[in-house]
Order: sequence, then structure tokens, then C-alpha cells
Amino acid sequence: MTSVPAPAQGPAPARGRAPARDVAGLGVARALGFLAPALLLIGAFLIFPALWTIYIGVTNYRLTGVEAVSPSIVGLSNYTRALNDALFHNALWLTLLFVLGSAIIGQNVLGFTLAWVLRRARPVVRRTVEALTLLAWILPSTVVAYLWVAFYDRDGGTLNGILGTPGTAWLIDYPMLCLVVFNTWRGTAFSIMLYSSALQAVPPSQLESARMVGASGWQTLRDVVFPHIRGHVLTNTLLISLWTANDFSPFLLTKGGPNHASETVPVYIYNVALQGGELGYSSAISFLLLLANLLVSLVYLRLLRRRS
Repeated sequence: MTSVPAPAQGPAPARGRAPARDVAGLGVARALGFLAPALLLIGAFLIFPALWTIYIGVTNYRLTGVEAVSPSIVGLSNYTRALNDALFHNALWLTLLFVLGSAIIGQNVLGFTLAWVLRRARPVVRRTVEALTLLAWILPSTVVAYLWVAFYDRDGGTLNGILGTPGTAWLIDYPMLCLVVFNTWRGTAFSIMLYSSALQAVPPSQLESARMVGASGWQTLRDVVFPHIRGHVLTNTLLISLWTANDFSPFLLTKGGPNHASETVPVYIYNVALQGGELGYSSAISFLLLLANLLVSLVYLRLLRRRS
């Protein structure tokens, strides 16, 4: 009985991933040469300022005086001072109110409402509303702030003329409310554009089915629309929250007053650094604000990943 020869064994498959191939044929040196300008710009305008801020935050560096020439290392004393600073706590609370009122609630709700209503509006009406809201978003901050100061003005202001309340100093009596309304008006354009694009992904057949079974408007939004645009809602909320938390426009309207009643964290950093001259302390607060931004971003990214 003859034995059948075993088939020839091919080469054993290589373990692990195959090395990446240079498809474009540039080589490492040329590839780094193409990336070098972008890396230099990122290093000069992002990485170096961030590292410099961290370094200054552990010193007693000041705008003037002996510490401006030869600052010394003070360790974490600036951070412990911030954690025990009542004015910093006040700035954090006002920033939270500013973000919650004008971004998470104001821009989100108003932006989605306008996008939902305009989807069935006549094209000329839709384009007009979108153009007006976009104009408010792209105008320079100084121009917008001047217009709103005139709008809130105590003597001859537009708001007092509309409400018939002459002599009311809105920016003094209700500073945070004025800032929330101002920022909601200015930043809603981004939410409108994002939600208008997101609503196009909702299948019309599902909306029609909800209408045929007698679903109310809220039921249609809850059961049909929001499941399709949940990712867009999280993305929009993340972006406008970060923009609002770092917005310096409140300084142009109230300068943080009266008596720190509208002093958000960016305005507080400015006042501490340039008016108080304490660059080391203001840098420490800036780094704390950066950490807060990173923490909020990680929370939103975790929510997005969980949704996926």
C-alpha cells in the first residue's frame, strides 16, 4: 500500500500586521518636509503658548515690578489661591450660568426651533431668516457689542423705547440676563445651520407615518426626529458650550461689572492679568479653564461613543 505524499506546505503566514507601504513614494524625508510648515505653525501658535502658560502659572510673574524682570517659582500656590478665591468662584458660577442660559438652552432651543419651522417655509422666507442670523454671527464682536450697548442704553435706548421704560439701566440692573440674550441672538446661526442639515437626514416616510397615526408634535420629535439627530445635538452642544465658556464678548458690554456681577472667567483672567498685573496668577486660572474644557470635551465624546 503506497502512501500518498503530504501536500507541500507554503511559507508560514507572517504574524502581526504587514508594514505600511509608502503608496505615494515620497519617503520619510519628503513627507516630513510637506508636514513641516503645518507642524511649525501648530508648535508656534498652540503648543508653545500652552507650555509657556503652564510655566508662568507656577511663577509669581507680574506685568511690572521686580517680578517682571526676574520671576521666581512659587509651585502650586497660584492654583491653591484660585481654589480659595471668592472672585474666581463667582466667575465660575457666572460662566456656568452664561453657558447654560445662552448656549445649552438659548442657542440650542432657538436654533432647533427655527430650523424645524423653516423646513416647510417658503424658500425666500427661509433664505432671509438664515441670512439675517448668519449676519449676526459673522459681524465683528466690537460692532455687535456697540449695537447692543445702544440697544440697552439707559437714555434713548431701543429696548426702553419698545417697552416704554425710560431710564432703566439694563446693563447695570440685569447684566447677566442682558449677556445671555445677547449671546443667544449672536450665536444661534450655527445651531440653525447644523440642525437644518441634520433634519434632512430624517426619513420623510417616518414623519408621514407619525402624522397618519395621529402622533402629536412632541411625540413626533421625541420618537422620530431626535433618535436620528441625537449625535448632531451632542456635537452642537459641545461646540457652542466651549465657544461660550471662552467668549470674551461680555467684556465689551459690561467689562465684568457692576461689582463683578457679570465677570465670567475669560473676563476675570483679563482683569487679573492686565488690570491687576498678576500674569502668573492669571496663567494658572487659564490652565484651570483649559482643564475644564478638556473635561467637558471628554464627557461629550464619551456620550457620543456610547451612542455609537
